[in-house]
Formats: sequence, structure tokens, C-alpha cells
Amino acid sequence: MKTLTSEKLKLRKLTIRDTKFIVELLNDPDFLKYIGDRGVKNEQDAITYIQQGPQSMYQQYGFGLLLVESISLKRPIGLCGVLKRAELDHPDLGFAFLPQYRERGLALEAAKLVLVDAYERKVVQKVLGITSVDNLKSINLLEKLGFNYKGLIRLKDDIEEVKLFELTQT
Repeated sequence: MKTLTSEKLKLRKLTIRDTKFIVELLNDPDFLKYIGDRGVKNEQDAITYIQQGPQSMYQQYGFGLLLVESISLKRPIGLCGVLKRAELDHPDLGFAFLPQYRERGLALEAAKLVLVDAYERKVVQKVLGITSVDNLKSINLLEKLGFNYKGLIRLKDDIEEVKLFELTQT
């Protein structure tokens, strides 16, 4: 996996140097509400999360969540990438941004970089998207990217159903 860049953003693999940012993002109230509690409460938890999550996925699949950095600010602002969940037949697009960087088109820009890269490297043929039923901002983003709504599903261990979207390369 290479670093992905646009005029405003740089996306790269997560490293253990990103622990402070991971603690901040994964404890954001909207992250906890819409994505869930990943049990990351301190920097040691963040190291474990990075190593067992994104870094493991990079090695196993050649993709995973990437750190999204603002080029002008030279600071991390979010995560975006393709993930492989055991309970889904195809990888899905994941994204989360700190509150002050939402609604600026940055998630859309990052997601486009991720999707183009995944399709060009042929590591995916189809990408799914899942959102909480009431997460209108994420639903809107998936629709802007061309994802089509497929229905409601329940992921293992989840109490509530989530909306399933699909994007097939044309």
C-alpha cells in the first residue's frame, strides 16, 4: 500500500506514533454512537488497536484503515479505508473524522482516494458500506460516492440493524 495524496489530504498507514490521535478519535461521542466503543481508553489500548486492527489487515489483505492527514495543518484529522469484516462477504468502506473536520468535503475526498486505489490495485471487486439507520451524514456520503442501498442487516453481536450499501466497479 502506498501513501495516497490529493491537494488537501495525505492518507497513510497507521503506526504506533498515531496513538494520541487514535485515543482522541475513538472516544469522540459520535464515533462511540455510530461506530461503537472499541475499548481504546489510553495510548496502550491504541497501540493494541493499531497492531491488531489496521496493521494486521494491511498484512493480511493489502488494505485497511488509513490515517487521514490535513496537508496544510500537518495534523491527523480522521481515518478512511477499506476493511474486511468476517461477517460480510465483501470489504466495506470505513471512515471517521474529528468533529471540526466534518461537513467540509474531506471525507468524500478521502473516500474517493481510497476507492480508486482499491479498485486500481484490484484488491476489491465490490465494496460495501454499512451505517446506523439514523446516521444521515454517512448515508449521504455513501450515496454521493455512488453506493446503492440494499437493505437492513444485523452484524454479529449487534443488537440493532444497520443499513447496507453496495458499490460495484463498472
